Amino acid sequence: MQTKLNLFPLSPNSIIVGDFIRSPLNYIGGKYKILGQIVPYFPKNIGNFVDLFAGGCNVGINVNADHVYLNDNLTYLIEMYKIFKSQDVGDILGHIDGRIRQFKLSLTNEDGYKEMRSLYNEQKNPLDLFVLIAYSFNHQIRFNNNHEFNNPFGRERSSFNNKMRENLERFILRLKDLDVVLSGICFEEFDFSFLSNNDFVYCDPPYLITTGTYNDGKRGFKGWSEKEETALLERLDELNKKGIRFALSNVIDHKGKSNDVLKKWISEKDNYRINYIDFNYSNSNYQTRVRDRNASVEVLITNYST
Repeated sequence: MQTKLNLFPLSPNSIIVGDFIRSPLNYIGGKYKILGQIVPYFPKNIGNFVDLFAGGCNVGINVNADHVYLNDNLTYLIEMYKIFKSQDVGDILGHIDGRIRQFKLSLTNEDGYKEMRSLYNEQKNPLDLFVLIAYSFNHQIRFNNNHEFNNPFGRERSSFNNKMRENLERFILRLKDLDVVLSGICFEEFDFSFLSNNDFVYCDPPYLITTGTYNDGKRGFKGWSEKEETALLERLDELNKKGIRFALSNVIDHKGKSNDVLKKWISEKDNYRINYIDFNYSNSNYQTRVRDRNASVEVLITNYST
């Protein structure tokens, strides 16, 4: 039996076309391209903002709040952000440029890339990880079960170019301006007890019905299955009972697959609102997308009205 859902599209006049700060990381599932649709749904006054699955931090870095908490279970990523926060931007760029010269990194020097990758896997210097990401295939972040970075070389495609340098500088400066706490734990372990009804939790978890290196459970970090999906939804219900506002990014349909766990959860809640996100900024509505079996229907679920 198909679950009937009412989706609310954002008025085109409400979409923000702003100068958002872009993460220097090409993180799978990053929300930079749809920030203009997501941010208008966020509360106007936020005390503590929690980005529970921060990833590339495209959302967390652009939110205005008194205090920001950025969390992700990919601990090596969080260690990198801690360096960005604590070290001088000139020193950070100097280290990156030095490694590029040392290993003669370029669009074609795969041997230099592999040599540096071996060094990183021995020493785990967070800034070296950033350099590797810059020259890796599609700038992706991949680790094996031994927590060794194993993304292949991005021949003729990936490098630390001027645009990435600009994004990195802006990102670091913004991070330094924020009153931010960085943590690298699983969402089940995050302590929400300090939050009140003036606070806000944003969740952008791995999507249950899509495919990504972050949710297959084979990268040395915890995967994502119906068990994790259900556990997260239960935690959101707990926040709702305490009057704490939250927003959840997810997809309810993707290439013929249906997230029945999520749909059932939504249908049982009276005050949860399903806001339709048009990833491609097209004019197609939800019903049209559902009829297209190859479409992906992305939503932002909130427990409050804007």
